[in-house]
Amino acid sequence: MKTLVLLHTADFTLPKAALETLTAAKQLGAPYTVALMGPGAQASANLIANCGAERFHIIENEALAAPRYSSDTAAAAALIKASGADIILAPGTTRYSRALPGVAARIGAQIDTRIVGLTVEGDTLHAQRWYYRQRIYTTITRAARPWIILLDTGVYAPFGGIAAGEAACETVPCDFPAARTTINGVQKPAADEQTIRPDAQLLFVAGAGWTKKQRDGSFHGHTAAVLIKEFLGKSDASLGSSKSIIDLQSEGGEALSFISHMNQIGQTGSTPRHPKGLSTCCHGEEPHVVGWRFINERRAINLDPNCGWAQGKADVLYVADAFAVMNKLNTLL
Repeated sequence: MKTLVLLHTADFTLPKAALETLTAAKQLGAPYTVALMGPGAQASANLIANCGAERFHIIENEALAAPRYSSDTAAAAALIKASGADIILAPGTTRYSRALPGVAARIGAQIDTRIVGLTVEGDTLHAQRWYYRQRIYTTITRAARPWIILLDTGVYAPFGGIAAGEAACETVPCDFPAARTTINGVQKPAADEQTIRPDAQLLFVAGAGWTKKQRDGSFHGHTAAVLIKEFLGKSDASLGSSKSIIDLQSEGGEALSFISHMNQIGQTGSTPRHPKGLSTCCHGEEPHVVGWRFINERRAINLDPNCGWAQGKADVLYVADAFAVMNKLNTLL
C-alpha cells in the first residue's frame, strides 16, 4: 500500500483539517508521502518536516492562491501522478470536496467522501462512514486503485507537538489552464457577526420557542435576539437551530434574523462535532436530536419536563425559562 497525504495550504500555513489527515495517515502505520499545493507550500512542509513522511512533493504557484476548480484539479492530479500512490488521503475541506471528484475522473481513480475512520487488516484498507443521516454505520473497502479518500474533519486529533525542520521537497511541474475567472476580493462577515464556528467548544442551538408567546402572552423576539447574540459574543459558541425556527422564516412568521438554513441541525441539517452542546426552546424530537449524536456532552433548557430531551436524549435537562437562564448566564459571563 503506497499512501499519499494530499494537502493544501491556507493563508501560507496548514489548516486544522490537513493536520487531522496527517494524524490519520500516521495511525495506519504504513510509509507515506506528503504532497502540498498552494503558496507557502515549502514553509508549510517545514512545519511538518519531522512527521515521518518518506518524501515531500510540492506545487507552489500563485495560481493556487485562491480555490479555483481548474487550477486545483490540475495541481492535485499532477501531485498524485508524481507520487505513484494507490491510496490518497485528503482532508474533506470545501476546496477538496469540490475539486477531487474531478481529479478522480481524470486519473481513473475511485473516490469516497465523508470518511470517519480508517483501519488496516493485513494488506486491506477499510474505511468507515455513515449513511442515511448518520443512522447506518458501514465499513467499506475497494479493490480498484487509485483510491481517493476524503476524511471528515473533527474525527482525528490535529498533528502537532514536534519541532519544525527543513523539509527536502521535490517541486512537481504542472501546466495550469488559463483562468477564465477573476477574483476581485473576498467578502465575509465581521468576526463578531460570524455564527457558524466549527472549532468552537460549545454548540448553542435555538429552537422555535424563542419566537412564540411567552408567559405574559406577548412575543419577545427582539429580547431573544439580544440575549442570544450577547451569549454568542461572550462565549464564542457556534450557533445552530432547529428546523422549526427555519420553517417560521420560510412561512413569513416572526423569526430571528441572524439565523438561516446554514445553522440548521438535525436530519435535514448538519451534524456537528463540538465537545459540548446546549439546546434551548426546542422539544428534542428525533429529527433534531439525530444531529447531536457526535456532541460529547448534551444539555437542554425547556419548560416541559416531559419533552424529548427528558427521555434520555440529553445528559442534563434544565426545566426552566430560557429567557431567565440566558439572562443569568450573560450576567455571569
